[in-house]
Amino acid sequence: MPRTHPPYPEGFRQQILELNRAGRTPNELAEEFEPTAQTIRNWIKQAELDTGQRHDGLTRDERAELARLRRENKQLRLEREILSHRPDAPTGKAAAWFARETEAVPPKSSNS
Repeated sequence: MPRTHPPYPEGFRQQILELNRAGRTPNELAEEFEPTAQTIRNWIKQAELDTGQRHDGLTRDERAELARLRRENKQLRLEREILSHRPDAPTGKAAAWFARETEAVPPKSSNS
């Protein structure tokens, strides 16, 4: 399983990119700084995508929009699934969804 590292600050990434533009290779930068050479190459590629120098991937804005649309699509599928059940007999999912959407919590029955 690959090791994960908290995201590097944007300013740090920009400094690495500037050093690369000044002629330093990703391998040289990786030896001097913590990110791996592959991580630095990924940053270079993303910067080139964002500035329009490359067209073989998604820009940051496009990635953010795609993630937002996927979340929205997931929510809409769930809502459609819930609402596709008979309206006179809501399921547990439907009851939970309606309670969350209306911010109402059904009262507990005292005879249970």
